[in-house]
Amino acid sequence: MPAAPGGRSGDARARAAQTKRDRTRRALLEAADTTFATRGWARTRMEDIAATAEVSPASAYNHFASKHTLIGHVYAPYVTALVDQADQDRERGRDLIDALKDQVSALTRMTARNHGLTTAFWFALNDYAGGRPAGPPEPGDPDDPRVLAPIPATVLGLVSDGQGSGEFRSYPEAGDVAGTIANMLLIRAVNRPHEPPERTAELLLTAMFGLLKPALLLDAERPFSGAR
Repeated sequence: MPAAPGGRSGDARARAAQTKRDRTRRALLEAADTTFATRGWARTRMEDIAATAEVSPASAYNHFASKHTLIGHVYAPYVTALVDQADQDRERGRDLIDALKDQVSALTRMTARNHGLTTAFWFALNDYAGGRPAGPPEPGDPDDPRVLAPIPATVLGLVSDGQGSGEFRSYPEAGDVAGTIANMLLIRAVNRPHEPPERTAELLLTAMFGLLKPALLLDAERPFSGAR
């Protein structure tokens, strides 16, 4: 006897369709990661990524509205992992200075390991922002790579907690500090591809704590030398 509409056979078809969608999405993300990293932002087209993933361009656009959306989703897991670590440090009340030192060091190692992709991501951010009115990203924008992979969020909560407790200076505001450090990180990663991550981390930490807790810089000439 045939299965009733919406019965088990319908469920099986729905599961199969979802499995196919998931497989296509994974293939596109993997292809985009490799293609952006090797060819860069400007020289990569959605059609190139679709061909590498062995799907049609129409299928690629069904999953991701644009190159900006796609690179945001590719870069997001790298950022999300660091945000999750910062959230865990905040929840367990870890020393904020130690947590920020580790967070910035992890950021610099991540961008060094993924230099090609990070460079493409930087150009994607500028390309997306350049086509829109000046100002910060709209929080709900599903296509903005700045929203999909928010690098400032990796340090924002820790800085905000320190300012709220009085451990850090209240000015500049946490969002401005986090945005400045994120921009410095990306610019340095793009323009100094062979710079050791430890050197980048030392520079960023010196700039950050020069804003937030200048007294730290008086204890030693280079208190963050060798940050790992």
